[in-house]
Amino acid sequence: MKLAKRLILTTTALATVTVGSLLGATVGQAATAQPAHAGVDAPAALKVPEGNRLTGVFSAAGVQTYTCTDGAWKLLEPAATLWAKKDRAHRPVALHSRGPVWVSTVDGSAVNAAAIVTSPKTGTIPELLLQATATRGAGVFAGVSYIQRLDTAGGVAPAAACTGTDQTSVPYTATYAFYKPAK
Repeated sequence: MKLAKRLILTTTALATVTVGSLLGATVGQAATAQPAHAGVDAPAALKVPEGNRLTGVFSAAGVQTYTCTDGAWKLLEPAATLWAKKDRAHRPVALHSRGPVWVSTVDGSAVNAAAIVTSPKTGTIPELLLQATATRGAGVFAGVSYIQRLDTAGGVAPAAACTGTDQTSVPYTATYAFYKPAK
């Protein structure tokens, strides 16, 4: 059952990417991810250290999948599709999944990260500051040093107790801002 749900989520994400590709997403559109000129609005606790520059801002929509562990919901994995923040057509340029990892659907570059600061928000998953633990490829995610998860909505685990090996996926949206060392 768990494998079937994961396959459905992965298939849905891949179908979305395929549709986006057919609608004309290009490498140029992904690489010029419309970085914000003045930065992004983030709580003080989530500010990226000096010496890093904003290189991309992406909107995201997906799910936070939870599994039942000892009668309580525990995060299993996120699954989200990202698009350039100012792209009204929402052409997919990256997928976000367990790790956490972000993989460009356009150039194959990827970044893994770990949360270093959490900023709780009432009624939604927390905003985060993540630090890259590894990158690969020469594309949009090459050399990423920090990631902010901002403007979160939804994605909170159910409050009710669970039983057995139940799983549930809760829709969420967020903005992800990516930074690289300033040169």
